[in-house]
Amino acid sequence: MYDVCIIGAGVTGCAIARELSRYRASVCVVERCEDVCCGTSKANSAIVHAGYDAANGSLMARLNVKGNAMMGALAQELDFPFLRNGSLVTCLREADIPGLEALLDRGRKNGVTGLRILSREEAHAVEPNLSDAVAAALYAPSGGIVCPFLLTIALAENAAVNGVTFRFDTNVKEIRRENGQYILETGQGQIKSRLVVNAAGVYADVFHNMVSEDKIHITPRRGEYCLLDRSAGGHVRHTIFTLPTERGKGVLVTPTVHGNLLTGPTATDITDREGTDTTRAGLDEVMEKAAQAVRDIPFRETITSFSGLRAHEDGHDFIIGEPADAPGFFDAAGIESPGLTAAPAIGVMVADLLRDRLRLQKNDSFRARRKGILRPADLCVEDRNELIRKHPAYGTIVCRCESVTEGEIIDAIRRPVGARSLDGVKRRTRAGMGRCQSDFCSPRVMEILARELGIPMEAVTKCGGASRVVGKRMEKGGQEGTAS
Repeated sequence: MYDVCIIGAGVTGCAIARELSRYRASVCVVERCEDVCCGTSKANSAIVHAGYDAANGSLMARLNVKGNAMMGALAQELDFPFLRNGSLVTCLREADIPGLEALLDRGRKNGVTGLRILSREEAHAVEPNLSDAVAAALYAPSGGIVCPFLLTIALAENAAVNGVTFRFDTNVKEIRRENGQYILETGQGQIKSRLVVNAAGVYADVFHNMVSEDKIHITPRRGEYCLLDRSAGGHVRHTIFTLPTERGKGVLVTPTVHGNLLTGPTATDITDREGTDTTRAGLDEVMEKAAQAVRDIPFRETITSFSGLRAHEDGHDFIIGEPADAPGFFDAAGIESPGLTAAPAIGVMVADLLRDRLRLQKNDSFRARRKGILRPADLCVEDRNELIRKHPAYGTIVCRCESVTEGEIIDAIRRPVGARSLDGVKRRTRAGMGRCQSDFCSPRVMEILARELGIPMEAVTKCGGASRVVGKRMEKGGQEGTAS
């Protein structure tokens, strides 16, 4: 029996869990996958939006601007990478400059500061690789970039240290209300909770509609991306957008906090809530549209492509709060872009609602600060040598592309809410995210996972479930042996 059960361990669910851990309450986060950050939160543009795009007066606009303002201090507290690099919204015709002016006006009404429109000459001066077609740009100095994996993981680790329980591989199949409490039927047994928070991303409408007659509808909106090598990371300094449409903010070109270059996304409405495949047509669209705003993008340096799903709700606004006919059930639904930016503010808003409902008292032992995984590559030579002397595993390079050591991987596994798969290690340390995309390092990472978790190599997975990397073969006599 919990006071609060949060469905979904994406950035929204983890932000709510972290804020709720400031109070004395029994809190559980249930997640159908094997780790945090396995849905929308792992495959997005990694942008901290300024807040000029959302409609005036919307919940999306208010929480976007508030979340943007919170991000810098949160990055200091929880030690994840964040850079306020600024953004440019470009238009390709002088006839479209009124569209920039409309964004400028909307942004100012939303409370975004520092906005101004740059002329053609000014825009090309700050970004020399803009295409010749760019006629003007809206400059937003408060725009930024962040690592969505490390943000989500930092929130989860801090929540766990402060008492939140995480239950993975726990698929919620049914929710019902009995005797003033909620009962969740899951693949791992029954969970009872006084309150439920629905932060289930593209599945949020499914759970909402189980308990309320006031139905909502979420459409999975697929976005495809190309990620380029670090050699292309300096092609632009700001995040470059084109004028948004009714289907979103369009294809962008942006540096990442890790030094890569990212282009995308497309916006394709689909029915498959697991439809994260990429398509030739989609990637061609990304390259074509990105080149309209930024010239000479070195797409030959693409090291991977991927797609993610946004939880597009029909009303195109965040849905946060209790349905009238489901007391104690709190939605955090329809959290599409700028959901990553708004997540810290959503966490505060929902935690405040739950605190007031349960009359929670402060957790006097709450620890607000968290340190990320120590990277020897970030240390000076003297400190790095001293670290390796004390802990030799930090002197063994496992991932050559990203210079990730065995010590970092061990730390990632042993941490609260630690890695349990190849992808879990990759999200925490970047082992496997480099140019060779894990061709070199994956066998060694598997060995470390098997050793640290006390499991055989054939039980190590790429991303949980049945995604085993090493199969089994039959030895002579019919006995199973591990495949090499």
